[in-house]
Amino acid sequence: MARVQFLKSLSLVAGLVLGGAMSANAADVFSIRSSAFEDNGQLQKKHGGISPINKNCRGDNISPPLSWTAGPEGTKSYVLMMWDPEGRMGVGVSHWVAYGIPVNVTSLAEGEATQDSKSIVGGKNASDTIVYFGPCPAPNTGSHHYVISLIATDLEPNALKSGMTREEVMVAIQGHGKAVTAMVARMAYMP
Repeated sequence: MARVQFLKSLSLVAGLVLGGAMSANAADVFSIRSSAFEDNGQLQKKHGGISPINKNCRGDNISPPLSWTAGPEGTKSYVLMMWDPEGRMGVGVSHWVAYGIPVNVTSLAEGEATQDSKSIVGGKNASDTIVYFGPCPAPNTGSHHYVISLIATDLEPNALKSGMTREEVMVAIQGHGKAVTAMVARMAYMP
């Protein structure tokens, strides 16, 4: 059920960003992966959020390592987002909003997005910060699915100001997408 919801969300993102047309070649070539987990695999506790305010945040808040293949011709920058569609009882939680990633950057090291990075323009997440904020699933809510999407755009890396929300970024990149790829990470409450 959650995988179907994810696929519908990805189709919506692709439609908004790419104007309804997604190249089969771009979808075959453009891909994202992590050395820390497989697609639909478990995030490690260290990738979970940490917060003195939220008792469900029991991780170390270390961003996972990611790498991707180069975007299609015309790509100038990448947008990276991590969204929990099951968070806040279905309202959703934005954990990571990063953009302005230059075309020559095709990976982020573990922990790189936990602090300011020269490779990333930080957008505002649900914790009101501009760096990675790891998952904090509540007890008795099952395993949440964290959609990590990467969008190749024709925007220059400095085109968008720092601190934009996920929704503001989606509006700003509409019509500028060249390709989109995604993977899912899962995590349940950490006792």
